[in-house]
Formats: sequence, structure tokens, C-alpha cells
Amino acid sequence: MSMRDKTCVITGATSGLGRESARALASAGAHVVLASRNADALSETRDAIDAEVPDAHLSGVVVDLASLASVREAASRIAELAPVIDVLMNNAGVMFTPFGRTPDGFETQFGTNHLGHFALTNLLQPQFVEGTRIVNLSSEGHRLGDVDLDDPNWHRREYDKFAAYGAAKTANILHAVALDHRLRDRGIRAFAVHPGMVATNLARHMPRDDVIAVSGRARSHAIEVSTPEQGAATQVWAAVSADLDGRGGLYLADCAVRSHAEPYATDPDRAERLWEVSESLCAVATS
Repeated sequence: MSMRDKTCVITGATSGLGRESARALASAGAHVVLASRNADALSETRDAIDAEVPDAHLSGVVVDLASLASVREAASRIAELAPVIDVLMNNAGVMFTPFGRTPDGFETQFGTNHLGHFALTNLLQPQFVEGTRIVNLSSEGHRLGDVDLDDPNWHRREYDKFAAYGAAKTANILHAVALDHRLRDRGIRAFAVHPGMVATNLARHMPRDDVIAVSGRARSHAIEVSTPEQGAATQVWAAVSADLDGRGGLYLADCAVRSHAEPYATDPDRAERLWEVSESLCAVATS
């Protein structure tokens, strides 16, 4: 499918799934805005894609999704580079981090994986047009834990890095459900994607004990690691496939719609409540 004259914004675009998605979309002719917190990695990624796709149209924006101030700055820069956004791929994330808080006081995984993307997506809405697709990277890791909507930032509970990751991935799905509900009347659709257990910088450095723990707690006994090229296939499909025209708010895996997400991750009422909680948290952090 040709993406010529289309613009795609990808967070976490300098490694793994994000980088492979950027390469694939640039190869299809899209203007790809690479977003990453590391300026050197952005430069290296642009050079690498340029070498493989000589006519690639690439731009780069520095963004630290753990910081709402950085997100606001990045959104302003993206608006300059991309007056129209056809695809927003919320791909960046952190995984199984020790307990910590972002500069805005959010638990690190929830703040980075969900709230950073929640804020960025809202700030970029003026650039969305009919046909725009938002693709949130989630995973089967959402089975590790639901979002505690009364304590999303772990103020009143003993921290569990696996449950916190599960909550963040659940939030990514609920965010897609709520986005799609809000924007579909404008012809803008949102999806959440499971890429599989992928050999990226996230998964590659997981201790073996963590891999086993995740496999057991997610109720999956098979640990099947795919390459970034294989893993990125579903999120690129979500971004461009005509198979998804007129559809949205769906959980996708293996380039197909999946109905086996946990019920708490796709419940529209919970999606609405998470939206309200997220709006409140971001408003307080920026006031």
C-alpha cells in the first residue's frame, strides 16, 4: 500500500518495533516523524533508514514521555513538521522498572507508557483528519494487572513491577477504546496492538527469571520470541490496512482482530473512567 503524501508520527522510533515500523512506512512513501528521547539515537536511526530507503522522508523530534513538559514541547514541534497526521503510533514504553516516579510524580510505567501518550495524543488532535489512525502498542502483558483507578500511581499499595506493567498495558487498550469512541464520528479510529514477545531493547535485557515469571503470570507457558520485523507487522497493518476501514476500538494481534483481551481491558465504562482520571492527573501536573 502506498503511503505517499501521508504523515506518520512514531514514538520510540529509534529501536525495535518503532524503528522497524518507521522503516516500513518510509519504504511505502510516508513522511515519518521519528520521536525519541535520545537525539543521538534519532540521528543514527535517520542515517540507517536513509541508507536502506534512499528517498525516505524523515524528520526527528526529541520527546521524553515521562515528562509532560517535554511532551508539550514535542507536540509543538510535531505540529510544525506535520500540519496533518495520518498515523500516530504510540509505540514507546518502559518495562518492569523498579519503583520510581516521573518528574510529574506519576509511577514510572503508568506515567511513561500511558499518561505521556495520553497527553501527546490529546495535544496532536488538531492535526488529525478523517482517516487518521491511532495505534497504541499494548501486549498480552495486560493480563498481569488491571489499572487501579483509585490508586493508579501506587501511593497506597506495595509496588509490584509486573502488576504495574500490566496496568500500563491495560491502560493502553482502554485508551484506544476511549479514543475511538470519542473520535470515530470524525472518521478517526484507534486500535491497540499486541506484537508478541519481541527481541527488542525492552525484552532483550529481561532477566530469565522475569521472562519465566511473566510467562506464568500471563497464563502463557510458551515463550516465543519474534524479531522486530515480525513484531512490527501488526502495528503497521493496523496503521494502513484497508481491512480495518470503518472499524476501531479493537485489540489486534498477528495481523488480525482478537477478542481474547481481558474484559477489564476493553470495558467502555472503565475506558471512560480512565480517561477522566488521566485528564485530571495531567491537568494537576501541568497547573
